[in-house]
Amino acid sequence: MKTVMIIGRPNVGKSSLFNRFANARIAITSEVSGTTRDTNKIAVQIYDRNAMIVDSGGLDDTSELFARVQAKTLAEAQNADIILFMVDGKLLPDEQDRKIFFSLQKLGKPIVLLVNKVDSKKDEERSWEFNEFGAQMFALSVSHNAGIDELRDWIYIHLDPAPVRGDESEDFDDFLENFDDNGEIKESDESEYYENKTINVGIIGRVNVGKSSLLNALVKNERSVVSSVAGTTIDPVNESYEFEGRRFEFVDTAGIRKRGKIEGIERFALNRTEKILENSDIALLVLDSSEPFSELDERIAGLAAKFELGVIIVLNKWDKSEAEFDAMVRDLRDKFKFLAYAPVISVSALGGKRIHKLYPLILQVYKNYTQKIKTAHLNALIEEATKAHPLPHDKGKSVKIYYAAQFGFAPPKIALVMNRPRALHFSYKRYLANKLREKFDLSGTPLVIIPKNRGNDDEGEANSKKGQK
Repeated sequence: MKTVMIIGRPNVGKSSLFNRFANARIAITSEVSGTTRDTNKIAVQIYDRNAMIVDSGGLDDTSELFARVQAKTLAEAQNADIILFMVDGKLLPDEQDRKIFFSLQKLGKPIVLLVNKVDSKKDEERSWEFNEFGAQMFALSVSHNAGIDELRDWIYIHLDPAPVRGDESEDFDDFLENFDDNGEIKESDESEYYENKTINVGIIGRVNVGKSSLLNALVKNERSVVSSVAGTTIDPVNESYEFEGRRFEFVDTAGIRKRGKIEGIERFALNRTEKILENSDIALLVLDSSEPFSELDERIAGLAAKFELGVIIVLNKWDKSEAEFDAMVRDLRDKFKFLAYAPVISVSALGGKRIHKLYPLILQVYKNYTQKIKTAHLNALIEEATKAHPLPHDKGKSVKIYYAAQFGFAPPKIALVMNRPRALHFSYKRYLANKLREKFDLSGTPLVIIPKNRGNDDEGEANSKKGQK
């Protein structure tokens, strides 16, 4: 398992990034410079690959204590496999940062420059100054979860492949068994199951955003207790409803507070919410439109992304104009970049306004979430996309996508059969994902794209030559 070490000066956001990867508040974060003095470590999964993420003490030699912390951090960097060097994007490049970065670069390990706290257009323009480091760079806003997916993709390509899974490591003949003679994904008990099953819909959000009122409005029954007291719902409340011959199972989950405010029985409620999402198909992310979006909203939204659910964003307590809706959606898209695929609808749960529009929207998102794209259509799009924007070479060698095939759904999973799958850059994968979304209706659903060897060897080149007749 490779070690990924986060390094930087105090108060640049290293511990916040560590917590993002850990999906938990493990490292203490504060505005006090030098809060982290020892290293925190946790094993995490980046997609299907394992990594040890390390949060290090800040690089600062202004006191004897901080100088010892800096020396310890730089010594431990010698043993790291991948280095994430973080700087404060609110400030201009610093000579000390440059010196430390260049010294770490000499270690010959994969290293990337992370410019954090890029929260606005002005910050983004300032971040361009860091190009003088001459290194791979990501502009992030860890607090707003912006840029994290791109960073995760970069880390992924430097990790050891998973030993066994239905992608690169899977035997190619086994992979082909997923398809019929026409190259289409085989009909199975699983596909029939998704076509006929009850659609499980989890209702998630902060405390007091109106989740219980939304459940009552959806099932047309006072099923869930509604109160102005935050945290009224502790146990999950579920109720079935039928629409156009399909059965929905709605579950009103406990409202989630900031971790420091979760007390007693609410800790069990939080665990139950995650269990519900594990078994859900679609999440209704409920936001209070009368309040600014918060970091907690983003963390809760991250649960839907974590479990690869279809997502609909519900702006509750809506009493504004259409122009204000457009402005709020722009703000929402800026803060929730990782849910760019999720449709947004405004409702008033207590007044019952626009609730009726949710039922067909859920059906459409579920259809997209479980859809099977014809192999011929998929490959025509990939061919068109690669011609318009050819794949970059890898160390002077050509990178080829032989063909694409969907091998799973809920959400749709696309395999790109290639000669050099590890050379597929995350930005090119994102480009293909955008092309797929332009061509096919994938609104509301995440999309999984996995580069795959054409054979069993490391890059699949030997077997790819055999396949060319």
